[in-house]
Amino acid sequence: MGGPPSDPILSGLVDALCVAKRPESTMIWKRSPKVQELLKGLGTGAIAATHEGLDTLPSRAAEHLRTLMEYHGLLPPRDRWLPRFEQWIDDKLIDLPTEVARPARHFATWHHLRRIRAIADAGGDTQPSVRSAKQEITETVKFLSWLRSTYGRTIETCTQHDVDQWIATGPTTRYTIRTFLVICKQDRLNTAVQLGHRAPKTTPSLTQAQRIAWISELLTGDSETLPYRVAGVLILLYAQPLKSIVRLQTSSIIDGNPMAITFGKHPVDVPKPFAQLVRDVLAHRTNLRTSGHGNPWLFPGTHAGDHLHPDTIMHRLRLIGMSNLGARNSALDDLVLECPPSVVADALGYSHQVAFLHAERSGETWARYAGRRLR
Repeated sequence: MGGPPSDPILSGLVDALCVAKRPESTMIWKRSPKVQELLKGLGTGAIAATHEGLDTLPSRAAEHLRTLMEYHGLLPPRDRWLPRFEQWIDDKLIDLPTEVARPARHFATWHHLRRIRAIADAGGDTQPSVRSAKQEITETVKFLSWLRSTYGRTIETCTQHDVDQWIATGPTTRYTIRTFLVICKQDRLNTAVQLGHRAPKTTPSLTQAQRIAWISELLTGDSETLPYRVAGVLILLYAQPLKSIVRLQTSSIIDGNPMAITFGKHPVDVPKPFAQLVRDVLAHRTNLRTSGHGNPWLFPGTHAGDHLHPDTIMHRLRLIGMSNLGARNSALDDLVLECPPSVVADALGYSHQVAFLHAERSGETWARYAGRRLR
């Protein structure tokens, strides 16, 4: 960047880069032409040292600097996924015919973007909503493009037969246009068509023997490294979804006798064989050299102050043959047989509706149990 920068933000950035625990990694990173272009632009003032300035040169290097500057208080925290989603919408619709782009943009902005902005303003995690929104918008664009090219029709002139044919002649992901059709009905763009929810033909699950075998393998085997073994057991014992696992903070763990972890409204006990693995993870958390020793997450990510991405854990568990969804379903099915579903829901961070659905599927009628206790 040349001489010592006079801008306190840039001066702080230089300090942050210089105090990295692995200076050799920083030196290797700076060899990239894109990184040099970015640092030169910041140093000369051609790129403002702001979120908006970094947005002008979108790259992995810019995102790395952004998270580093947020972590050190040089930039205010900003939701990572919302700006990317806004840009994604523009890129997705830029070259589409008006008959396709207009209703798709209306759906993307007035339904999805408004909802995701509200989540971001409330401090919530927007990544899952952005992911599902992208799929719904993508399938909507495909449907509208097919409708136009095949029949010369728009959403306003679309018929029920068109919708039925689209669903019947393609993969199940086509059902994700349902939300678009609901919004079109609400906005009176087309009140004549409808699409029900898709009922899954099967529900992935493990047998109890398979679940116990996986718990034993992850507790004592060497099929994966320690963090991913712990993540796998959190699924198998407590039915935790990956998005909740990666957002577990070290403060959620109470290392007493017994150890306890808080997933929902109150802590739950951790059995002794697993408690030792959790202690080992706490003592040897990975990525702290790059993500910072003040990182609060049980599973730190590679960026400053960030946690692992859910897909990272999902892919690692898939490589050893473990079904994430099957393990979670089996764990929840078993837990609602052992305790009232409402208790399980409160302890593990699930809604009561989901817990009772699993109880019903498992053949247990806890409503009758509750009635007997009240009488």
